[in-house]
Amino acid sequence: MGRYIVDFVCQDARLVVELDGGQHANDTPERTQSLEGAGYRVLRFWNNDVLNNLDGVLQTIETEVSERL
Repeated sequence: MGRYIVDFVCQDARLVVELDGGQHANDTPERTQSLEGAGYRVLRFWNNDVLNNLDGVLQTIETEVSERL
């Protein structure tokens, strides 16, 4: 998306989902600000959250999508 590669995107809901491991611990807010400036909502989840609380992660994504469509 633009100059960024995102993990998942739902164009209809204008939603980006990022799954972050340790390599993203030092990301600058520029990436998120750029995507949000283009009208996208960015949800970030640590890999550990996905592995240990998948139901909660999926519920958060589902809620966000339903609010944006």
